[in-house]
Amino acid sequence: MRITRTRAIIVTGLVAGSLALTACSSPAAEEPASPTAAGAIDLAAAGCPADIKIQTDWNPEAEHGHLYGLLGSDYTVDTTDKTVTGPLLASGEPTGVNVTILAGGPAVGFSQPNAQLYSDDSIFMAYVGSDEAIAHSVDLPTVGVFQPLEKDPQMIMWDPETYPDVETIADLGKTDAPIRVFPGGVYIDYFVGAGILSADQIDSTYDGSPAVFVSEAGKTAQQGFASAEPYIYKNEVPEWGKDVKYELINDAGFPKYAAMVSVRPDDVTAYADCLTALVPVMQQAEIDYYDGTTLDATNALILDLVDQYDTGWVYSQGVADFSVETQLADGIVSNGPDDTLGNFDDARVAELFDIVEPIFTAQDITIAEGLAPTDLYTNEFVDMSLGLK
Repeated sequence: MRITRTRAIIVTGLVAGSLALTACSSPAAEEPASPTAAGAIDLAAAGCPADIKIQTDWNPEAEHGHLYGLLGSDYTVDTTDKTVTGPLLASGEPTGVNVTILAGGPAVGFSQPNAQLYSDDSIFMAYVGSDEAIAHSVDLPTVGVFQPLEKDPQMIMWDPETYPDVETIADLGKTDAPIRVFPGGVYIDYFVGAGILSADQIDSTYDGSPAVFVSEAGKTAQQGFASAEPYIYKNEVPEWGKDVKYELINDAGFPKYAAMVSVRPDDVTAYADCLTALVPVMQQAEIDYYDGTTLDATNALILDLVDQYDTGWVYSQGVADFSVETQLADGIVSNGPDDTLGNFDDARVAELFDIVEPIFTAQDITIAEGLAPTDLYTNEFVDMSLGLK
Protein backbone atom coordinates (compact mmCIF):
# COMPACT_ATOMS: atom_id res chain seq x y z
CA MET A 1 0.00 0.00 0.00
CA ARG A 2 1.29 3.45 -0.87
CA ILE A 3 0.36 6.48 1.16
CA THR A 4 -0.67 9.27 -1.16
CA ARG A 5 -0.33 12.98 -0.73
CA THR A 6 -2.80 14.40 -3.21
CA ARG A 7 -3.46 18.10 -3.52
CA ALA A 8 -6.74 19.52 -4.74
CA ILE A 9 -6.95 20.92 -8.26
CA ILE A 10 -9.33 23.84 -7.92
CA VAL A 11 -10.61 25.99 -10.73
CA THR A 12 -12.32 29.35 -10.29
CA GLY A 13 -16.05 28.70 -10.24
CA LEU A 14 -17.79 25.36 -10.28
CA VAL A 15 -16.86 24.00 -13.67
CA ALA A 16 -18.62 20.74 -14.32
CA GLY A 17 -16.88 17.78 -12.76
CA SER A 18 -13.16 17.47 -12.41
CA LEU A 19 -10.49 19.10 -14.54
CA ALA A 20 -8.59 16.84 -16.91
CA LEU A 21 -4.83 17.10 -16.64
CA THR A 22 -3.22 17.41 -20.03
CA ALA A 23 0.42 17.33 -21.03
CA CYS A 24 1.84 20.57 -22.33
CA SER A 25 3.30 20.49 -25.80
CA SER A 26 6.49 22.53 -25.95
CA PRO A 27 9.79 22.82 -27.79
CA ALA A 28 12.69 20.73 -26.58
CA ALA A 29 14.32 22.13 -23.47
CA GLU A 30 17.60 23.98 -23.74
CA GLU A 31 20.72 22.58 -22.15
CA PRO A 32 20.88 23.33 -18.40
CA ALA A 33 22.66 26.54 -17.49
CA SER A 34 26.30 26.14 -16.53
CA PRO A 35 27.07 27.37 -13.03
CA THR A 36 29.51 30.24 -12.81
CA ALA A 37 32.57 30.18 -10.59
CA ALA A 38 31.75 29.45 -6.98
CA GLY A 39 31.47 32.26 -4.47
CA ALA A 40 32.15 32.06 -0.74
CA ILE A 41 30.35 28.69 -0.52
CA ASP A 42 31.75 26.13 -2.96
CA LEU A 43 29.40 23.15 -3.18
CA ALA A 44 31.42 21.65 -6.00
CA ALA A 45 34.50 21.53 -3.79
CA ALA A 46 32.34 19.94 -1.07
CA GLY A 47 31.65 17.01 -3.37
CA CYS A 48 28.06 17.85 -4.30
CA PRO A 49 26.61 16.62 -7.60
CA ALA A 50 27.17 19.04 -10.48
CA ASP A 51 23.38 19.26 -10.77
CA ILE A 52 21.53 18.82 -7.47
CA LYS A 53 18.12 17.47 -8.45
CA ILE A 54 15.34 17.86 -5.90
CA GLN A 55 11.94 16.18 -6.31
CA THR A 56 9.06 18.13 -4.80
CA ASP A 57 5.60 16.84 -3.92
CA TRP A 58 3.46 19.19 -6.01
CA ASN A 59 3.31 21.98 -8.54
CA PRO A 60 5.39 25.08 -7.72
CA GLU A 61 3.83 26.90 -4.77
CA ALA A 62 4.76 29.21 -1.93
CA GLU A 63 5.42 26.28 0.42
CA HIS A 64 8.38 25.55 -1.89
CA GLY A 65 9.74 29.09 -1.70
CA HIS A 66 12.83 27.85 0.15
CA LEU A 67 13.76 25.82 -2.97
CA TYR A 68 12.88 28.23 -5.75
CA GLY A 69 14.73 30.93 -3.80
CA LEU A 70 17.94 29.03 -4.58
CA LEU A 71 17.61 30.21 -8.19
CA GLY A 72 18.44 33.61 -9.58
CA SER A 73 17.45 35.06 -12.94
CA ASP A 74 19.60 32.66 -15.02
CA TYR A 75 17.58 29.48 -15.40
CA THR A 76 16.13 27.12 -17.99
CA VAL A 77 12.55 25.78 -17.90
CA ASP A 78 11.65 22.37 -19.30
CA THR A 79 7.90 22.49 -19.89
CA THR A 80 7.78 18.83 -20.91
CA ASP A 81 9.37 17.38 -17.77
CA LYS A 82 8.14 20.28 -15.58
CA THR A 83 11.58 21.18 -14.22
CA VAL A 84 13.62 24.33 -13.79
CA THR A 85 17.43 24.34 -13.75
CA GLY A 86 19.95 27.05 -12.97
CA PRO A 87 23.02 27.91 -10.91
CA LEU A 88 22.40 27.20 -7.23
CA LEU A 89 22.90 30.45 -5.35
CA ALA A 90 23.76 31.04 -1.71
CA SER A 91 22.55 34.50 -0.71
CA GLY A 92 22.80 35.52 -4.36
CA GLU A 93 26.30 34.11 -4.91
CA PRO A 94 27.09 31.10 -7.14
CA THR A 95 28.12 27.88 -5.43
CA GLY A 96 29.72 26.10 -8.39
CA VAL A 97 26.83 23.69 -9.01
CA ASN A 98 23.39 23.75 -10.57
CA VAL A 99 20.07 22.93 -8.96
CA THR A 100 17.14 21.32 -10.77
CA ILE A 101 13.76 21.49 -9.06
CA LEU A 102 11.30 18.85 -10.26
CA ALA A 103 7.57 19.45 -9.94
CA GLY A 104 5.51 16.67 -8.39
CA GLY A 105 1.85 15.69 -8.37
CA PRO A 106 0.42 15.80 -11.90
CA ALA A 107 3.88 16.34 -13.39
CA VAL A 108 4.88 12.79 -12.42
CA GLY A 109 1.51 11.08 -12.61
CA PHE A 110 1.03 11.60 -8.85
CA SER A 111 3.93 9.27 -8.06
CA GLN A 112 5.33 9.77 -4.58
CA PRO A 113 8.58 11.76 -4.33
CA ASN A 114 10.35 8.87 -2.58
CA ALA A 115 9.36 6.59 -5.47
CA GLN A 116 10.81 9.11 -7.89
CA LEU A 117 14.01 9.23 -5.84
CA TYR A 118 14.44 5.49 -6.29
CA SER A 119 13.35 5.36 -9.93
CA ASP A 120 15.94 7.94 -11.05
CA ASP A 121 19.45 7.76 -9.59
CA SER A 122 20.17 11.30 -10.75
CA ILE A 123 17.67 12.70 -8.23
CA PHE A 124 19.60 13.62 -5.08
CA MET A 125 16.83 14.75 -2.71
CA ALA A 126 13.08 14.37 -2.38
CA TYR A 127 10.28 15.55 -0.11
CA VAL A 128 9.10 12.74 2.16
CA GLY A 129 6.47 12.96 4.90
CA SER A 130 7.58 11.42 8.19
CA ASP A 131 4.67 8.95 8.12
CA GLU A 132 5.60 7.97 4.56
CA ALA A 133 9.21 7.43 5.62
CA ILE A 134 8.00 4.90 8.19
CA ALA A 135 5.58 3.15 5.82
CA HIS A 136 8.22 2.83 3.10
CA SER A 137 11.16 2.02 5.35
CA VAL A 138 11.54 -1.37 3.64
CA ASP A 139 11.05 -0.59 -0.05
CA LEU A 140 11.96 3.12 -0.26
CA PRO A 141 14.08 3.99 2.79
CA THR A 142 15.03 7.63 3.24
CA VAL A 143 16.66 9.90 5.81
CA GLY A 144 15.49 13.46 6.31
CA VAL A 145 18.30 16.03 6.45
CA PHE A 146 16.26 19.27 6.56
CA GLN A 147 12.63 20.05 7.25
CA PRO A 148 11.25 23.31 5.82
CA LEU A 149 7.73 23.06 7.29
CA GLU A 150 7.36 22.91 11.05
CA LYS A 151 3.68 21.96 10.72
CA ASP A 152 1.82 20.11 8.00
CA PRO A 153 -0.46 22.62 6.20
CA GLN A 154 -3.08 19.87 5.89
CA MET A 155 -6.29 20.79 7.70
CA ILE A 156 -9.99 20.06 7.93
CA MET A 157 -12.30 23.00 7.25
CA TRP A 158 -15.95 23.71 7.89
CA ASP A 159 -18.56 26.44 7.49
CA PRO A 160 -18.71 28.55 10.69
CA GLU A 161 -22.30 29.58 9.92
CA THR A 162 -23.47 25.98 9.71
CA TYR A 163 -21.39 24.88 12.69
CA PRO A 164 -21.06 27.97 14.91
CA ASP A 165 -19.98 25.99 17.98
CA VAL A 166 -17.19 24.08 16.22
CA GLU A 167 -13.69 25.36 16.94
CA THR A 168 -11.64 22.19 16.47
CA ILE A 169 -11.58 18.88 14.61
CA ALA A 170 -12.55 17.21 17.88
CA ASP A 171 -15.63 19.45 18.00
CA LEU A 172 -16.54 18.23 14.50
CA GLY A 173 -16.45 14.72 15.88
CA LYS A 174 -19.24 15.65 18.28
CA THR A 175 -21.52 16.58 15.39
CA ASP A 176 -23.01 14.49 12.60
CA ALA A 177 -21.12 16.47 9.94
CA PRO A 178 -19.87 14.36 7.02
CA ILE A 179 -16.17 14.96 6.35
CA ARG A 180 -14.98 14.59 2.76
CA VAL A 181 -11.37 13.49 2.30
CA PHE A 182 -9.12 11.84 -0.25
CA PRO A 183 -8.73 8.12 0.46
CA GLY A 184 -5.56 6.84 2.13
CA GLY A 185 -4.89 9.58 4.66
CA VAL A 186 -3.19 8.10 7.73
CA TYR A 187 -4.22 11.09 9.81
CA ILE A 188 -7.88 10.14 9.25
CA ASP A 189 -7.16 6.58 10.39
CA TYR A 190 -5.62 8.05 13.53
CA PHE A 191 -8.50 10.45 14.22
CA VAL A 192 -11.02 7.63 13.85
CA GLY A 193 -8.97 5.15 15.89
CA ALA A 194 -8.45 7.69 18.65
CA GLY A 195 -12.16 8.50 18.80
CA ILE A 196 -11.64 12.10 17.67
CA LEU A 197 -13.88 11.44 14.65
CA SER A 198 -16.32 8.62 14.01
CA ALA A 199 -15.93 6.26 11.07
CA ASP A 200 -19.43 6.98 9.80
CA GLN A 201 -18.52 10.65 9.35
CA ILE A 202 -15.77 9.93 6.84
CA ASP A 203 -16.60 10.27 3.15
CA SER A 204 -13.58 9.30 1.03
CA THR A 205 -15.03 10.57 -2.25
CA TYR A 206 -13.43 14.03 -2.25
CA ASP A 207 -12.05 14.82 -5.71
CA GLY A 208 -10.57 18.26 -5.17
CA SER A 209 -13.58 20.14 -6.51
CA PRO A 210 -15.51 22.66 -4.38
CA ALA A 211 -18.80 21.55 -5.93
CA VAL A 212 -20.13 19.39 -3.08
CA PHE A 213 -19.03 21.77 -0.33
CA VAL A 214 -20.96 24.55 -2.10
CA SER A 215 -23.99 22.51 -3.12
CA GLU A 216 -24.35 21.19 0.43
CA ALA A 217 -24.25 24.81 1.69
CA GLY A 218 -21.45 23.99 4.11
CA LYS A 219 -23.13 21.04 5.80
CA THR A 220 -20.15 18.90 4.75
CA ALA A 221 -16.70 19.49 6.22
CA GLN A 222 -13.69 18.89 4.00
CA GLN A 223 -9.94 18.40 3.96
CA GLY A 224 -7.71 21.07 2.49
CA PHE A 225 -4.57 23.10 2.99
CA ALA A 226 -4.63 26.03 5.38
CA SER A 227 -2.27 27.87 3.06
CA ALA A 228 -4.64 27.77 0.09
CA GLU A 229 -8.31 26.79 0.40
CA PRO A 230 -9.48 29.46 2.87
CA TYR A 231 -8.38 32.16 0.42
CA ILE A 232 -9.57 30.30 -2.68
CA TYR A 233 -13.03 29.59 -1.33
CA LYS A 234 -13.54 33.17 -0.21
CA ASN A 235 -12.02 34.93 -3.22
CA GLU A 236 -11.89 32.56 -6.18
CA VAL A 237 -15.01 30.39 -5.79
CA PRO A 238 -17.77 32.97 -6.32
CA GLU A 239 -20.49 30.44 -5.52
CA TRP A 240 -19.11 30.34 -1.95
CA GLY A 241 -17.41 33.70 -1.44
CA LYS A 242 -17.07 33.72 2.34
CA ASP A 243 -14.86 32.55 5.18
CA VAL A 244 -14.32 28.98 6.32
CA LYS A 245 -12.84 27.86 9.63
CA TYR A 246 -10.27 25.11 10.02
CA GLU A 247 -7.84 23.34 12.29
CA LEU A 248 -4.46 21.96 11.25
CA ILE A 249 -4.14 18.20 11.66
CA ASN A 250 -0.91 18.90 13.55
CA ASP A 251 -2.78 20.96 16.12
CA ALA A 252 -5.38 18.19 16.41
CA GLY A 253 -2.76 15.67 17.45
CA PHE A 254 -1.07 14.29 14.31
CA PRO A 255 2.50 15.69 14.47
CA LYS A 256 3.69 14.79 10.98
CA TYR A 257 6.63 16.50 9.28
CA ALA A 258 5.05 16.97 5.86
CA ALA A 259 8.04 17.59 3.61
CA MET A 260 11.31 16.32 5.02
CA VAL A 261 14.02 17.03 2.46
CA SER A 262 15.42 13.52 2.31
CA VAL A 263 18.17 11.43 0.73
CA ARG A 264 18.81 7.74 0.30
CA PRO A 265 20.42 6.31 3.48
CA ASP A 266 23.78 5.54 1.84
CA ASP A 267 24.07 9.14 0.66
CA VAL A 268 24.09 10.41 4.24
CA THR A 269 27.63 9.04 4.47
CA ALA A 270 28.69 9.23 0.83
CA TYR A 271 27.75 12.91 0.55
CA ALA A 272 28.38 14.00 4.14
CA ASP A 273 30.69 16.85 3.11
CA CYS A 274 28.18 18.03 0.52
CA LEU A 275 25.26 17.94 2.95
CA THR A 276 27.30 19.77 5.59
CA ALA A 277 27.72 22.63 3.13
CA LEU A 278 24.34 22.39 1.38
CA VAL A 279 21.82 22.16 4.22
CA PRO A 280 22.78 25.54 5.76
CA VAL A 281 22.42 27.08 2.28
CA MET A 282 18.88 25.71 2.17
CA GLN A 283 18.18 27.02 5.66
CA GLN A 284 19.37 30.50 4.70
CA ALA A 285 17.35 30.41 1.47
CA GLU A 286 14.22 29.77 3.53
CA ILE A 287 15.07 32.59 5.93
CA ASP A 288 15.66 34.95 2.99
CA TYR A 289 12.31 34.00 1.48
CA TYR A 290 10.20 34.49 4.59
CA ASP A 291 11.96 37.65 5.77
CA GLY A 292 11.14 39.21 2.40
CA THR A 293 14.63 39.37 0.93
CA THR A 294 13.80 37.09 -2.02
CA LEU A 295 10.03 36.81 -1.57
CA ASP A 296 8.79 38.85 -4.53
CA ALA A 297 11.27 37.49 -7.07
CA THR A 298 10.72 33.92 -5.92
CA ASN A 299 6.94 34.15 -6.03
CA ALA A 300 7.16 35.69 -9.51
CA LEU A 301 9.18 32.64 -10.58
CA ILE A 302 6.70 30.24 -8.95
CA LEU A 303 3.73 31.86 -10.70
CA ASP A 304 5.56 31.88 -14.04
CA LEU A 305 6.43 28.19 -13.70
CA VAL A 306 2.81 27.27 -12.90
CA ASP A 307 1.76 29.01 -16.10
CA GLN A 308 4.50 27.42 -18.19
CA TYR A 309 3.97 23.91 -16.81
CA ASP A 310 0.25 24.17 -17.58
CA THR A 311 -0.79 21.04 -15.68
CA GLY A 312 -4.37 22.27 -15.21
CA TRP A 313 -3.68 23.61 -11.73
CA VAL A 314 -4.50 27.24 -11.02
CA TYR A 315 -2.34 29.32 -8.65
CA SER A 316 -2.76 33.07 -8.30
CA GLN A 317 -0.74 35.89 -6.80
CA GLY A 318 -3.45 36.21 -4.16
CA VAL A 319 -3.06 32.58 -3.09
CA ALA A 320 0.73 32.92 -2.99
CA ASP A 321 0.53 36.04 -0.79
CA PHE A 322 -2.06 34.42 1.48
CA SER A 323 0.03 31.26 1.72
CA VAL A 324 3.11 33.07 3.00
CA GLU A 325 1.07 35.09 5.49
CA THR A 326 -0.76 31.99 6.75
CA GLN A 327 2.35 29.83 6.97
CA LEU A 328 3.93 32.35 9.31
CA ALA A 329 0.74 33.14 11.28
CA ASP A 330 -0.15 29.47 11.86
CA GLY A 331 3.39 28.32 12.60
CA ILE A 332 3.49 26.14 9.50
CA VAL A 333 6.88 27.74 8.99
CA SER A 334 8.72 28.55 12.18
CA ASN A 335 11.71 27.63 14.26
CA GLY A 336 11.42 24.40 16.16
CA PRO A 337 11.20 24.23 19.96
CA ASP A 338 14.63 25.92 19.97
CA ASP A 339 15.76 28.88 17.85
CA THR A 340 16.71 26.79 14.82
CA LEU A 341 14.91 26.57 11.49
CA GLY A 342 14.84 23.18 9.82
CA ASN A 343 15.94 20.72 12.49
CA PHE A 344 13.94 17.73 13.71
CA ASP A 345 12.50 17.31 17.17
CA ASP A 346 13.29 13.86 18.58
CA ALA A 347 10.21 13.62 20.79
CA ARG A 348 7.90 14.66 17.99
CA VAL A 349 9.17 12.04 15.55
CA ALA A 350 8.93 9.40 18.27
CA GLU A 351 5.34 10.47 19.02
CA LEU A 352 4.32 10.09 15.38
CA PHE A 353 6.09 6.73 15.22
CA ASP A 354 4.04 5.49 18.16
CA ILE A 355 0.84 6.74 16.51
CA VAL A 356 1.31 5.21 13.06
CA GLU A 357 3.05 1.92 13.91
CA PRO A 358 -0.14 0.13 15.05
CA ILE A 359 -2.09 1.63 12.12
CA PHE A 360 0.43 0.27 9.63
CA THR A 361 0.47 -3.08 11.38
CA ALA A 362 -3.31 -3.29 11.05
CA GLN A 363 -3.01 -2.40 7.36
CA ASP A 364 -0.35 -5.09 6.78
CA ILE A 365 2.30 -2.50 5.96
CA THR A 366 5.70 -3.92 6.91
CA ILE A 367 8.05 -1.59 8.75
CA ALA A 368 11.77 -2.30 8.55
CA GLU A 369 12.85 -4.64 11.32
CA GLY A 370 14.41 -2.77 14.21
CA LEU A 371 13.49 0.62 12.76
CA ALA A 372 13.81 3.40 15.34
CA PRO A 373 12.42 6.93 15.03
CA THR A 374 15.98 8.30 14.94
CA ASP A 375 16.66 6.27 11.77
CA LEU A 376 14.27 8.53 9.85
CA TYR A 377 16.24 11.79 10.11
CA THR A 378 19.48 13.42 11.16
CA ASN A 379 20.29 16.88 12.50
CA GLU A 380 24.03 16.52 11.87
CA PHE A 381 24.01 18.81 8.83
CA VAL A 382 21.72 21.53 10.21
CA ASP A 383 23.37 24.80 11.28
CA MET A 384 21.81 25.31 14.72
CA SER A 385 22.64 29.04 14.61
CA LEU A 386 20.24 29.70 11.71
CA GLY A 387 16.65 30.56 12.46
CA LEU A 388 13.83 32.98 11.73
CA LYS A 389 14.02 36.18 13.77
